[in-house]
Amino acid sequence: MTGNQSSAGHLLRLIRSGRATTRGELQRATGLSRSTVGNRLDQLFRAGWLRDGATVPVGGPSGGRPSNRLEFDGTHAVVLAVDLETRHGRAAVLNLNGAVLAEQSGVLTIEDGPDRVVDRVARWFPALLERAGAAPGDVCGIGMSVPGPVDRRTGQVVQPPIMPGWDGYPIPERMRRAYREHVGADGSGRDGGPVVLVENDANLMAYAEQRTSHPDCSAFLLVKVSTGIGAGLVVDGEMYRGIDGGAGDIGHIRLHDRPDALCMCGSYGCLAAVASGRALAGRLSAAGVPAASGAGVRELLAAGHPDAVRLAREAGRRVGEVLVTVVTVLNPGVLMIAGDLAGTPFVTGVRELLYQRAMPRSTAHLTVATSRLGERGGLVGAGAMVVEHLYEPERADARLAAMGL
Repeated sequence: MTGNQSSAGHLLRLIRSGRATTRGELQRATGLSRSTVGNRLDQLFRAGWLRDGATVPVGGPSGGRPSNRLEFDGTHAVVLAVDLETRHGRAAVLNLNGAVLAEQSGVLTIEDGPDRVVDRVARWFPALLERAGAAPGDVCGIGMSVPGPVDRRTGQVVQPPIMPGWDGYPIPERMRRAYREHVGADGSGRDGGPVVLVENDANLMAYAEQRTSHPDCSAFLLVKVSTGIGAGLVVDGEMYRGIDGGAGDIGHIRLHDRPDALCMCGSYGCLAAVASGRALAGRLSAAGVPAASGAGVRELLAAGHPDAVRLAREAGRRVGEVLVTVVTVLNPGVLMIAGDLAGTPFVTGVRELLYQRAMPRSTAHLTVATSRLGERGGLVGAGAMVVEHLYEPERADARLAAMGL
């Protein structure tokens, strides 16, 4: 850990993590005096970031005065979250505890390019804020989930196979401009608008699902199978992105027996060219069963269409072939399947190959599950990403100083 370990931001982290939630526990955890802890907490209360919770009885034979449990006040600001898919988009207003206050979805075509897509999503914001009972000045940040690899340093998408026209585009700057145009310049950012963070969709879904459903899992793997195929990995509570955001791009692992399958990336034999929602939609359409995308395949699966069920199970087996290696290398505690194809036929296919070919040691403590957050996973993950960024100790201290606290 870096920075001032006695700062208000550091105390806030202890409270938010649950490691110390009373004044006495904070004194013991930090070694600070009662008066210093009180001064730091006063900063956080004046900022509106803390509130007193339930009374905690004091244990021990001598008893003592009960303490109030300190809680992060997730209602003092809101986050705007955006989840972009290839043919669809969602946006929502969330409080800082991750509760969705208002939500909207609509048809968006990622191939229309970043300028048009970002502007259209930003047009949803005013009505969303009104429905959520929030003002523009309440927005502390915007989190964006996109179906491609993202360079964390710049917020730019890097060579995304299914996002033509987005490579290297300055998404954060464009979103801030669109926010100012459609909402106004109010917000907690220093440049007249809220902070904008962009991240890969599978990473954010994994982040949300791990925090929500499997907080004790120290190695959590989520595989999203929709139009494309990608994976998100959360290790010790943090997203693992690799060197430049390319970790988890398993859809472009080559299958040795499908050199004929042309992928969106321009290569042949990629897993996504064989087992993604786009690939299955193409095979179904060629057989006279119209399906335009992974969402169309999902609808056919929900209706129990026999060809869709058969192809989904086959696709699950192909993905399972790749996951044998992935699971052996990463040794996760949970493997979660999400996305348009994440139903019984596909998951059954994954299980068949995984347990047939992986060493028993690799799967002995592995739980294979499906998404619990469903379509909201990307939104919840995007909101959580913004909150963790803004209330990280050093950044929280800087924000307090900017408030004059």
